[in-house]
Amino acid sequence: MSRKLIRGGHVLSIDPAIGEIAGGDVLIDGGRIVEVGTGIDAPDAEIVDATGMIVMPGLIDTHRHTWQGGFAQAAADWTLNDYFAGIIGRLSPVFTPGDVRDGTYYGALDALDSGVTTLFDWAHIMNTPEHADASVEALSASGIRAVFGHSIPTSDPSWYYASERPHPVDARRLASQYFSSTDQLLTLALAIRGPEMSTIATTANDIALARELGVRSSLHVGIGLLAQARAITQMHESGLLGPDLIFLHANSSTDDELKMLADSGGNASVSARVEMMMGHGTPATGRLLAVGIRPALSLDVTAGVPSTLFGEMRAVLEAERNVQYQQQLDLGAAPESVPLTSRQAIEFATIEGARTLGLDDRVGSLTPGKRADVILVNPASSPLRITPDPAVAVLFADSRDVDTVLIDGEFRKRGGVLVGVDAGGARDRAVASRDRVLAAAGS
Repeated sequence: MSRKLIRGGHVLSIDPAIGEIAGGDVLIDGGRIVEVGTGIDAPDAEIVDATGMIVMPGLIDTHRHTWQGGFAQAAADWTLNDYFAGIIGRLSPVFTPGDVRDGTYYGALDALDSGVTTLFDWAHIMNTPEHADASVEALSASGIRAVFGHSIPTSDPSWYYASERPHPVDARRLASQYFSSTDQLLTLALAIRGPEMSTIATTANDIALARELGVRSSLHVGIGLLAQARAITQMHESGLLGPDLIFLHANSSTDDELKMLADSGGNASVSARVEMMMGHGTPATGRLLAVGIRPALSLDVTAGVPSTLFGEMRAVLEAERNVQYQQQLDLGAAPESVPLTSRQAIEFATIEGARTLGLDDRVGSLTPGKRADVILVNPASSPLRITPDPAVAVLFADSRDVDTVLIDGEFRKRGGVLVGVDAGGARDRAVASRDRVLAAAGS
């Protein structure tokens, strides 16, 4: 790994001890950040000119169904029930391991292209062990940093709704075969169903398996009417809550349940766009903050919304501001302050994502000693854009504005182009896979 000096950009470090540095430099050596400052002298380093750009940690997506990559935005006009019936009920049973490989590989490249350097791949398509192998192989080939969330098959409805079937034991094989070290780009977690999709006894069994393997568990809670199961309450009463759990959505979870989650040290991830588009309920961002939980962000259904975490930053900010402004207006008061800022939204997409995944000792901020997962955002990619504040420029950025992506100090995108991959070929294979799946499902 060569030494690289990112020179002359506006550094958004997301590290309170470093802050923001106009005209700042970031020195990378051996895949790690070794220095952040101005005027860094490193004559033997490769220079990466960041003039006019924003230098920041890579974005972290804490919940993405990457295997659906080839179905990009196919579910844009679907409700949650439409999604369950369509993608899960009708299409996923006919996915082959090759379809999973092609969709996941394309989805991971799509994430990289938009500045995501770490994602939690919530892979509820484990119809056979070969499907799991295909997922891991695709993530590895993409070069992204990923937490592989091993989940259940979708080929049999007995895995859903009050299911008594325990998590597939193939997780043990995968842990041994692919994840014997935590010092690698790919790490393991379990993507479990929780009490809204399985019994509390099954949930306890699944969490016990994750804890036996020493990995985190991620589960959906508080989704629309499914929240009537009071999943967090059940888990609290069964002594299952803890800091190794990641709760997704929680839109319709009660305030008392969010307090239980906070008291246990648990984590939460908000997917504001999908939540509002598919009918989960109002994003829980403000209620989570009120009990002391700083949420992470996630894309969720790639078949529903475009693959950009910048869009999630905007959506979570807009949704929460609207909720709190409307509360004040209903009381006859004009809003006098902003309840959520651009910089907070960026923190949700970086350091809070790292903390939620248990990776904040490695990524999430431009801190010396951490792995060099860095992106350069170019506000001048459009000649008509005026951006007086770097944080606001990031908030309103998009994939085309991501000039450079480095993971472990190695280029994955440079000059606006993905490096070392055939992006067009990946797209073509994903589209061909999508068409094969639709034909096999009789669509």
